[in-house]
Amino acid sequence: MVTVIIASKNEGKVREFHSLFNNPNVKFISLNDMGFDEDIIEDGKTFSENAIIKAKYVAKKYHMIAISDDSGLCVDSLGGAPGIYSARYAKTRLDEDNNALLIKNLKGIENRNAHYSCAICVCMPNLEYKVVEARCDGIIIDEARGKNGFGYDPYFYIEEFKKTFAEVDLETKNKISHRARAIRAMKELLNEDFSFKWYSF
Repeated sequence: MVTVIIASKNEGKVREFHSLFNNPNVKFISLNDMGFDEDIIEDGKTFSENAIIKAKYVAKKYHMIAISDDSGLCVDSLGGAPGIYSARYAKTRLDEDNNALLIKNLKGIENRNAHYSCAICVCMPNLEYKVVEARCDGIIIDEARGKNGFGYDPYFYIEEFKKTFAEVDLETKNKISHRARAIRAMKELLNEDFSFKWYSF
């Protein structure tokens, strides 16, 4: 059994990691489980850079395998905003305030094309790491729909399913989401014991 620390306190992310990896040989634990009470300074300029920062910090601190993600919403007409600042778009950092600010900033704008982007990093105790990135395209709607998901999910509409991320069930989301796609890409680089495959370097 391999124990891997998920470098997040976000319980929504933790549930998705458990569901998407679905590996009985791997036990995932969160920063909450470790009693982690620090603020990791995410000063990267991209999702990948921030994912690497978090995974390396946690792997070094606990001398364990760490996995992290950095993800967010990028809206074309807002120049890619909120982007890496998605979780702290509004000063309060609350989902409802982030969403309210997003809709306010899109008022009167016809182009609502957007995508979720996700970078996943796995870092070994020796600080060797791999990072992958993936995206999921959609559009932003004005009225929240659905109760599932978190973050901007109630406003992120997937044309293919005629539903928002907050309306689709977890099984469907785990097939199409940015995080699901990034995790599938990362799994291609990992052995069952969470070591990196030799050809991945």
